[in-house]
Amino acid sequence: MDPRIRTHAEIIVDHSTRIESGDNVVVSMPAVAEDLAVALHEVLGDRGATPLYINNSERAARAYLRASDDEAFETPSHQLALFEEADAFVIARGGANVSEQSDVTPETNAAYRRAMRPVLDERLGKRWCLTQFPSSGHAQLAGMSTAAYENFVWDAVTLDWDTQREHQARMVEIMDGADEVRITSGDETDVTMSVAGNPTINDYGEHNLPGGEVFTAPVKESVEGYVHFDMPLYRKGTEIAGARLRFENGEVVGHSAERNEDVLTGILETDEGARYLGELGIGMNRSIDQFTYNMLFDEKMGDTVHMAVGNAYADTVGEENVRNESAEHVDMIVDMSEDSTIEVDGEVVQRNGTFVFEDGFE
Repeated sequence: MDPRIRTHAEIIVDHSTRIESGDNVVVSMPAVAEDLAVALHEVLGDRGATPLYINNSERAARAYLRASDDEAFETPSHQLALFEEADAFVIARGGANVSEQSDVTPETNAAYRRAMRPVLDERLGKRWCLTQFPSSGHAQLAGMSTAAYENFVWDAVTLDWDTQREHQARMVEIMDGADEVRITSGDETDVTMSVAGNPTINDYGEHNLPGGEVFTAPVKESVEGYVHFDMPLYRKGTEIAGARLRFENGEVVGHSAERNEDVLTGILETDEGARYLGELGIGMNRSIDQFTYNMLFDEKMGDTVHMAVGNAYADTVGEENVRNESAEHVDMIVDMSEDSTIEVDGEVVQRNGTFVFEDGFE
């Protein structure tokens, strides 16, 4: 076994989820990530925790979704009970075929996510970590050799997270207590939103591994303007490219996409909350310098911002504000490297990808 896999497992257990003796831990991974599952079981045994391993098969999920009646989906009580009893949850991406579910209809995906929402809410209420195993399928999607992709993933995972936390803390300090954020990029992105009363989270490799962003939730009905998400995303094996959203009173009132607009439409029609933003994230991880069609990495890039339609994380919404709730949470990215600014309460804090506290800011 590559020794970096053991290091990956130790970071998940000790840094990301802070497992303690007696914890019940659900480990969900595809077969290609079995080495990471084995390493996790070794580390969890060392720490006195009890793991339960689920083989997260994209092929099996596709078979089920294509065979099911959309109207028949119900919240699976046995799966909900599992997460009610768990103390922590670890999931790794790494499927052999990243397009495995591309022929599941948007309507079926939306219906399934609505039924699964109580399970998701329960899971997000526990200690959890989403990470990546460097599979050949994701390497191919990124346009990299398997060996190069392994280096890319494990270099990102084994970052000095204390140093990264300190770097990001400077942006958290700017955002905390702010009232309004404005994002501009070229001629097709100019959007404002209130963040008043909502905390800003410093993500340094806990829930997401790798980490590398600061994020908060917009006040639900405050978002105004238009956004061109000029970096594509993969959604259930389908690429959405050139997405554009227009907001009024927080709600998406117009949308389009250059590729697979029907998939974007299906996301927005999942439920009422899917037409509102649940997250504004600012990428700050300078070690992730290559676009890979993997949101876990791409949204952390230092020259990007991302916005997610759908569910807002509870810890990003202040007590006086309404939390946007949805079965969806879909991140989309804006490239901020050229002709772009982030303004906080009227002051430019990032220009063309460079933060006010970094060398080169003008």
